[in-house]
Amino acid sequence: MASRWDYLFETKPVPMMDHLLEEVAKLLAKDLQQWPPPVQEIDLDVGGQFAPLFTEPTPRPAEAVYDEALRLTRWELERELEAYDDYMRNKRYQARGLAPTDRLPLLLLNRWLVDQMLGLGEATEGRVNRRLMLKCLERLEARRRLIQGPTA
Repeated sequence: MASRWDYLFETKPVPMMDHLLEEVAKLLAKDLQQWPPPVQEIDLDVGGQFAPLFTEPTPRPAEAVYDEALRLTRWELERELEAYDDYMRNKRYQARGLAPTDRLPLLLLNRWLVDQMLGLGEATEGRVNRRLMLKCLERLEARRRLIQGPTA
């Protein structure tokens, strides 16, 4: 007679890095459910352009803005700077259904995601490298799709 707990003995252990990436993706998905995403502080010299998003009530951007921010973050982590520059210079986000007013939230989300990934690399003393950051980003995207549910 099989015990209801037998499947636990049969499962393989999850490698620590996989578990870490999954937990980070889970935390980031939760953070992205609020607008604007949580930040410790805004350096007005570097990120002052984003101050209005925190000081004035602004509506939550469309999900497409989040999707495009993830695309830009992936390019930054892959060091695909030409693709990133072309996208921004030629306003390719507009061809993807974003309005000109979505530019600032798009850049904020991109910057926030890159900072989170690089912060993870620093916190792990480089054990989470760019390749693993990209895996974490993939898990975040998958988690966001689950939260959003099926799209038409």
